[in-house]
Amino acid sequence: MSVIATIMNSATGQPIQKMTFGRMPKPWASFNLATGELVTADRVQVGKPAPGKFVAPVEVWVTLKS
Repeated sequence: MSVIATIMNSATGQPIQKMTFGRMPKPWASFNLATGELVTADRVQVGKPAPGKFVAPVEVWVTLKS
């Protein structure tokens, strides 16, 4: 089962994009954004699912180099 995560900017707190991972990303994972920039995850935050839902929201916080 794949994990759909929201990529968040650590500096501004704003969402950057949605990304699908094959499994839960590790806090030290490196990946490329849609812009082609290579980033490393600062932290991975898993929220509580909405009432009646099974899927929990996942946020991956990254620091952009630019």
